[in-house]
Amino acid sequence: MHTMQNTTHFAADRPLDLICLGRLAIDLYARQLGARLEDASSFARYLGGSSANIAFGTARLGLKSAMLSRVGDEHMGRYLLDTLTAEGCDVSQVKVDPERLTALVLLGIKDRDTFPLLFYRENCADMALEEADINEDFIASSKALLITGTHFSTAKVNAASRKALVLARKHDVRTVLDIDYRPVLWGITGRGNGEERYIASDGVTAHLQSVLPLFDLIVGTEEEINIAGGSDDVLTSLATVRQLAPQATLVVKRGPLGCAVIPGAIPARIEDAFSVKGAQVEVMNVLGAGDAFLSGFLSGWLHGRDYGWCCTRANACGALVVSRHGCSPAMPTPAELDYFLGLEQTPLRPGDDATLSRLHRVSVQRKQWDDLCVFAFDHRNQFFELARQSGADEARISVLKRLLVEAVAQTESALQLQGHIGILVDDRYGEDAMYAATGRGWWIGRPVELPGSNPLEFDRGRTATARLESWPQEHIIKCLVQYHPDDTLENRLEQEAQVRAIYEAAQLSGHELLLEVIPSKKLPQQPDTVLRALKRFYNLGIYPEWWKLESMSVAQWQAVDALLAERDPYCRGVVLLGLHASLDVLRQGFADAAASRSCRGFMVGRTLFHEPSQRWLAGELDDAGLIAAARGNFETLIDIWRSRRQPR
Repeated sequence: MHTMQNTTHFAADRPLDLICLGRLAIDLYARQLGARLEDASSFARYLGGSSANIAFGTARLGLKSAMLSRVGDEHMGRYLLDTLTAEGCDVSQVKVDPERLTALVLLGIKDRDTFPLLFYRENCADMALEEADINEDFIASSKALLITGTHFSTAKVNAASRKALVLARKHDVRTVLDIDYRPVLWGITGRGNGEERYIASDGVTAHLQSVLPLFDLIVGTEEEINIAGGSDDVLTSLATVRQLAPQATLVVKRGPLGCAVIPGAIPARIEDAFSVKGAQVEVMNVLGAGDAFLSGFLSGWLHGRDYGWCCTRANACGALVVSRHGCSPAMPTPAELDYFLGLEQTPLRPGDDATLSRLHRVSVQRKQWDDLCVFAFDHRNQFFELARQSGADEARISVLKRLLVEAVAQTESALQLQGHIGILVDDRYGEDAMYAATGRGWWIGRPVELPGSNPLEFDRGRTATARLESWPQEHIIKCLVQYHPDDTLENRLEQEAQVRAIYEAAQLSGHELLLEVIPSKKLPQQPDTVLRALKRFYNLGIYPEWWKLESMSVAQWQAVDALLAERDPYCRGVVLLGLHASLDVLRQGFADAAASRSCRGFMVGRTLFHEPSQRWLAGELDDAGLIAAARGNFETLIDIWRSRRQPR
């Protein structure tokens, strides 16, 4: 493929690559594909707004990006800040507005050509950005500043955007205009016509043309180039834009045809410009495709890559996002792009490529867990038996589990274990405990298996997988399977089918999966039994984020480490289970796992809770005594774990 050199100059040694100024909003996407927006009954919440999508997308692709905008002082504003921060985006200059709500958009996917959307942006936070919000030192800290067209549409945001542009020019910061023309946001169509992409307007054209000389890179669709140039002919419009911005590189997005880059004179035909063909995919949702395109383009442009590289990545990003639900969560990672661009033939439906879908799920930036200390009290049968033996009301189990959460919280505080604490808890007896633990930043696992079932059955029957939609995203699916690779064919196939069902449900719901593998003790145990079980699941295309395994010898740990390195380098890790073992047995198990690269911690239950719970249910311990005893056991085990653990 021929290419063209990118000769853009960027200031060196800047802490930021890109500042994105503009819309920062909530997107609520209808889950029902093919339905009118009027008929949508449930919605998925995502980060939205063109500038925010680009800040998110470029951060995901490795740029040091930042957002410059406003959000409301409420739950949705905090969600947007958390989402950008988690992706590695700087939000230090996103002002929290105490007087306005975060902007909101409702979006639908009716068919491949119809994408209804409603903007709820009356007096919203991001449109209240003002000149005082623009910090000169912050602008000067970046290589580039991006502004989208909407933030020239009212007097206040126009003044703020122009101030930012003047400061960018002063400090050798390259400037980028994403024209991003939405007639409804300029007030030239009805509020119900958010889907409308182009309405000619002399006023909008004149306004845009007044700022074009301030930009080094101008990006838009053919329709957007026309609104900037003031003509219904793209070449005529390009000529006008070139006259007003003689130094700017122009990028024309052409949908499935790809894109064209024009750093100099306007050619006689758009086809004569330097062009890169787009990837051909089936469209699910065009909304946000342009943001993805520009994220891909900027990820190369800001690193001095040639325009062939920039355009190829940009087109691939756009193709992947149009094939997925939503915009920001659909943005690809570098690993996805490398895989997608390395395919001999582009899949018409990228979502059908299992490897690509899995890379999209696992190669994003995620919270890292190491030295994970998990108190497991998801047991159901065992707590029922404890209550029965003590003559206690079954309802007391719920109170007991809530007290165990308090014990874990006190341990976290006393030992300063933030980021290393977790629980396993059920929703049969532990629902109140689970709610009390959610939102603390803990690792939280929830069981789905029917206790003791072999072949595997789900605790809630066939509705178990459907219920995942009601789970918070931070909750992790825990599924225990008594799987033995030498089991009878009938039993093994049934076990595998059930594991596949919960794995596929996890792919749809977005929850991580912990697969606890305990080979049936009714069958002979060999040194490689567990290893062969894990290999079998990988051969079936089942890649849980976590494995939970019994204690193993050093040699067995080394074999598991090698398997994970070969088959699943994105695996989150392995955790040790306890099986009511004594502290001495656990101490030896911890020692054997000490050098393992894949072991991330332990998940132990009955060793910790059995004796104090029995005494509490029998009335021999009060609440404080139960908490103290459970804490003592937990903290003793943590000390043992950490004393055996080698520095990582």
